[in-house]
Amino acid sequence: MVSKEKRTRMLNLPNTLSLIRVVLVPFFIFSVLLESYAWAGGIGVWGRIIPAVVFFLTAFTDMLDGKIARKYNLVTDFGKFIDPLADKFMVFGALLVMVMQYTYISEIFVWVAAVVMLRELGVTSLRLVVAGKSGIVVAASWFGKIKTVTQVVAIELIILEPVILDLFGDWFAKGYYPLSWFAMAAMLITTVASGIDYLKAYWPHINTNQ
Repeated sequence: MVSKEKRTRMLNLPNTLSLIRVVLVPFFIFSVLLESYAWAGGIGVWGRIIPAVVFFLTAFTDMLDGKIARKYNLVTDFGKFIDPLADKFMVFGALLVMVMQYTYISEIFVWVAAVVMLRELGVTSLRLVVAGKSGIVVAASWFGKIKTVTQVVAIELIILEPVILDLFGDWFAKGYYPLSWFAMAAMLITTVASGIDYLKAYWPHINTNQ
């Protein structure tokens, strides 16, 4: 049975922020769906701005919990586990609902999303195997953090591109989405590269004969 002191340390502020991130994911998904299902044709730019703000707040908890944990020495094994897991919920939720809703880029975006999700599931499986066999908790590397930032920026750009192009150009009306394509390429490259980096770093801890 987990002691009260241990529960308190597990649910410190950084870990609580990670859990809040998980809770915010359904709100983000709902805000994206509102654009076409609730206020179809009437919400205008707010159909993009609201999801962008909600996703920014969700991603901001990721940056905040890490800074607080390091500054006040609140790093825990539970935090090392729940933080990247919350990131997975955040990114998976965003990718799935965007593939469904943003059909103008879904022909390519669906493949990018598939690669990102496979990478995330692969790294999560690696974490569980290494933790179970050797007791090592695989914390997020600097390369993994760059990947997360790239994913967040890419998702924000894809959400907001129609608003940006309406303000500064007419490419959106003509069916061009340069920011989305650039963001997808950057997200794909950093996601694959960080996955390879994790695999190279932690493969020695895996015994393939067991």
